[in-house]
Amino acid sequence: MEIEQATMDDADRIAELWVDLARDQRAHGSHLLAAPNRESVREGLARAIVTEGVLVARTAEGDLAGFVEFAPETGGFRQDVDRGVIENIYVRPSHRGTGVGGDLLTAAERRLLDAGVDRISLEVLADNEAARRFYARHGYRPHRVEMEKAPENDTHSKED
Repeated sequence: MEIEQATMDDADRIAELWVDLARDQRAHGSHLLAAPNRESVREGLARAIVTEGVLVARTAEGDLAGFVEFAPETGGFRQDVDRGVIENIYVRPSHRGTGVGGDLLTAAERRLLDAGVDRISLEVLADNEAARRFYARHGYRPHRVEMEKAPENDTHSKED
């Protein structure tokens, strides 16, 4: 298994991995729709590939076992840290428990550190216990908490 820079030839296969990721996240309360976002995700991944912000875990046969997308944080607010963000990380179920996820995460962290960041953040769904344990093993701790509620509204619905 090699961790290497993704190429444009990988974009379609990484987009399919992202669809699998989004489907998996639905079981943990994600509102992302997997297949309907495939094309826009592919376009975003292509931009990230061009800026060298996507790494893949490639098997000896050339198949993709997983990917990680990352970037230095950009925004309009000045902060007292330079933050990098792990945008997405996914490992195929058949390769979980083999160290591939940790290798992808470590490689992305190294790239972000080389880019000058001094903090790395990521998001994980609150009830995805396996992912939370994985990130905790790699030194991540809660920093911000996003809260959500479905407002009670008798006059509007998604079907309207």
